[in-house]
Amino acid sequence: MNRLALLPFVILMAACAEPDPNLPGRASVIDGDTLELRQQRIRLWGVDAPEGRQTCRVDSQEVRCGQVAANRLDQYIDGRPVTCFAQDEDRYGRVVARCEVAGVDLGGWLVREGLAVRYARYAGTAYLIEDAQARRARRGLWAGEFETPEDWRRARRSR
Repeated sequence: MNRLALLPFVILMAACAEPDPNLPGRASVIDGDTLELRQQRIRLWGVDAPEGRQTCRVDSQEVRCGQVAANRLDQYIDGRPVTCFAQDEDRYGRVVARCEVAGVDLGGWLVREGLAVRYARYAGTAYLIEDAQARRARRGLWAGEFETPEDWRRARRSR
């Protein structure tokens, strides 16, 4: 069969194919669970990091734990390429995605380091092990006292 005869079929199939949900590139950290990648806001799937203004208590000291989470995430990424796999879209129109750096899931890393909590409502059974590791080792948020980011936001909205 003539290969050129297949060309229109191949072009048509490519045009009808769904766009690749993978979003690779260099990311900027917006906050502990949000990245900007290719001019698009990406909310990390399955995790909830403290808000930028949120504080936590560690060793009787007030710590801006949201700022700490964002800074540590930025340091961890360190300009390396990030690949995100779109999962959903949130109510603010952001892509919700699982994102990786060098094959390491950023959501799992954040939870394991105690910089974010597992967002049980959305994560299902994901990150259960990482959550247990962080709690047991008293890493990050688990080293002191904190309000879950979801409860912190709810309290601020109800005021």
